[in-house]
Amino acid sequence: MATFTKKQIGDMQVLARFIGVYCAARHRGAARYATELPAELSGRFRKGLDLCPDCAALWAHAVEKRRRCPLDPKPACRDCHIHCYSKEHRARIREVMAFSGRRMILRGRLDYLWHYFK
Repeated sequence: MATFTKKQIGDMQVLARFIGVYCAARHRGAARYATELPAELSGRFRKGLDLCPDCAALWAHAVEKRRRCPLDPKPACRDCHIHCYSKEHRARIREVMAFSGRRMILRGRLDYLWHYFK
């Protein structure tokens, strides 16, 4: 199995944080489980990544799609001509990004403001 590039690791860190914020807010009552992280990401989260089964499945799908992306440099998914996500997965990722992006910006993560308007 191929290792991730530095850019892929950064992309997956951001996505993991976004999905984590979304899951914690939207699926409060759902049971959470420690989600398996790729070896390259395992030391980058203090508390690990605890997600409900639905969000864990979305995370696993996103990791696999990012791993297999043939484009270098990878454009933002909305600007990509390949669209490796199905329409339903794209809609879920958009929902997660919009919800979590706003929340993280309001909590002081101004570095995401640049990504939000990109």
